[in-house]
Amino acid sequence: MDDMRLALLLNAVSPAIGGVLVRGEKGTAKSTAVRALAALLPPVDRVAGCRFGCDPAAPDPTCPDGPHPAAGPVERRPARLVELPVGAAEDRVVGSLDLEKALAEGVRAFEPGLLAAAHRGVLYVDEVNLLHDHLVDLLLDAAAMGRCHVEREGVSVSHAARFLLVGTMNPEEGELRPQLLDRFGLTVEVAASRDPVVRVEVVRRRLAADADPAGFAARWAAADAEVAARVAAARDRLDRVLLPDGALRQIAEVCAAFDVDGMRADIVTARTAVAHAAWQGRDRVTADDVRVAARLALPHRRRRDPFDTPGLDEKRLDEALQRARDEHPDDDPPDTGPSGPGDPGGPDGGGPGGPSAGGPGGGSGPQPPDGGPPDAAGGPQDAGGAPDHDHDPPARTGPTSPPAVDDRWPDRAAADGGPDAGDRSGRPDDGSADHAGARAGRPGQGGTANPGDAAGVGSVAVPQRGLTARLFTAPGVGDGVPGRRSRARTGRGRTTGARVPAGRPTAVHLPATLRAAAPHQARRGRCDGRLLLRPDDLREAVREGREGNLVLFVVDASGSMGARQRMSAVKGAVLALLTDAYQRRDTVAVVAFRGAGAQVLLPATSSVLAASARLAELPTGGRTPLAEGLLAAADLLRVQRLRDPRRRPLVLVVTDGRATAGHRPLERSARAAAVLAATGAPCVVVDCESGPVRLHLAHRLAGQLGAAHHRLDTVTADPLAGLATVGANRSVR
Repeated sequence: MDDMRLALLLNAVSPAIGGVLVRGEKGTAKSTAVRALAALLPPVDRVAGCRFGCDPAAPDPTCPDGPHPAAGPVERRPARLVELPVGAAEDRVVGSLDLEKALAEGVRAFEPGLLAAAHRGVLYVDEVNLLHDHLVDLLLDAAAMGRCHVEREGVSVSHAARFLLVGTMNPEEGELRPQLLDRFGLTVEVAASRDPVVRVEVVRRRLAADADPAGFAARWAAADAEVAARVAAARDRLDRVLLPDGALRQIAEVCAAFDVDGMRADIVTARTAVAHAAWQGRDRVTADDVRVAARLALPHRRRRDPFDTPGLDEKRLDEALQRARDEHPDDDPPDTGPSGPGDPGGPDGGGPGGPSAGGPGGGSGPQPPDGGPPDAAGGPQDAGGAPDHDHDPPARTGPTSPPAVDDRWPDRAAADGGPDAGDRSGRPDDGSADHAGARAGRPGQGGTANPGDAAGVGSVAVPQRGLTARLFTAPGVGDGVPGRRSRARTGRGRTTGARVPAGRPTAVHLPATLRAAAPHQARRGRCDGRLLLRPDDLREAVREGREGNLVLFVVDASGSMGARQRMSAVKGAVLALLTDAYQRRDTVAVVAFRGAGAQVLLPATSSVLAASARLAELPTGGRTPLAEGLLAAADLLRVQRLRDPRRRPLVLVVTDGRATAGHRPLERSARAAAVLAATGAPCVVVDCESGPVRLHLAHRLAGQLGAAHHRLDTVTADPLAGLATVGANRSVR
């Protein structure tokens, strides 16, 4: 975990970098590393009694608890680690009006939120990709500006909020938008080691820590103190580090070579290079510092759409650095070489076991009595470093890629037989154009993302550029999570009414509160002056906005779809709908049916990238078990309703309506449609039937489901083609 530790420590040295986003598979100690960082930060002094943690040496002149006297009492406390829960409301994050004081004393008092508590400490957001987008915007704005501005319920407050922002996420559960990714200073990918020796050592240490937590911490206290002292020394050195013009040109060359948007990448890379030089004990930025900074600051800024995966081609990085050296050789920042202190893999660098990685491997820490092997430097072996064994550890590997062919599908084409079986190989009869395109490149509807973008991502289908999806919404007004698809009562949006709050009101509806209190003023003894309010007078605002839905794709992958060369068009339409679901903050799930059964290819997730990967691997062939597909969709909806009852579903059935598998398939399909319709989920049938002779079976299925019916060619549209057609028609007229 060398990159993760280095990124965390560089942010500890210079919080102006803008935080770090840790992406990785589950069970890789992301949260453990972040919580351990707070103990390594130097303690802070604050003005005694200040709820906003003002620094006595430079108090905030606009602090709501100020002004503070110049020689007032001072308190010293450890650096705080404030954790932001995923379900936190906006008023808990930024603060709000203290309603108790407002009602009891008639004064406007501000109640600080988590951003005030995290000032001069660490703000940790676990599963940041599951946090509502508007809250992520608030966090990143505060982290970038160093201040929190609150405008709520008649309260206008601004206070300092400088903190080290750390977010962790599992990409399988969904991605952050590229605009939000760009706001994080650094990002790192983590994965569990595949080396058995390293895994054994991890288990050994975990068991030792569980058996004797205090003793385990004591064994590592000296190493922790060494790293903490180094962080403090790097902070003191930071202002003295020189960033020469040659290093700036290298940074600009690298950012231009990777075609990143805006200038934030250049600024963050420069700040990171300065912090790395300070961490290495140097007073001047070198080429190695620039390279390390670019590896941490650029991968996530290369994303353009949800089907792009973060990653960085290190060969291109070296070429860009060399190009900058060749163009400006005179002012090239010095390179200390592979054995000097600036080398990330050297004894003083950021490589495995080095102290810049944050572990004690570079120092002379105590020998762990729990049986851990010593490292090369004589100290306790660092969990992310090279263990002491006879052979070199294998290269760091990312998460394993999904198989190119999904072997969970039985090959039933030969057993099913019949005219609907399609290609006996299980592939479409269109020359495998779609499957080949899914592995050949990006331009086609079945293209893939660049395989060098990120480790652990196999074939990923991407939509045709410029293809937009038709908007499908759930009827009525829901109470779901905020999003951008269907109408819903949410915490954000236009005010449509007022209600008695069930708990603490999220937003006070002032006119309704006054109307509720007005009839009781005489009985309460009011003669003149201010209005007399009671807690039961409070009314909260009812706001209507948009919600995100569960978009369930039920895709027909039978031979009839492949034999008639329609699967490529179907995948293109589904990919356009997936892009639309990503933009509207939906979760998605995929059920496919072929042969003699149906399978949940992807449970409900907000990861559109995972859905597109499953779609790229989707085989076709065999009979059409339509009934099984509809029943599988009904089962998934039932389970998901228990897990997330507030999120309304929207079912998109993509099929030609044929049913050929099993006994009396059409009757069984009609009964299955009744089961799916009984769930109450709104459905849309996307009719894939084509050709001169049509049976209109999908239209009949839509009637059985009580669903809207749309032809495949009406689900997507190319806006540029539409404009060209309009222009052509006008010219003809």
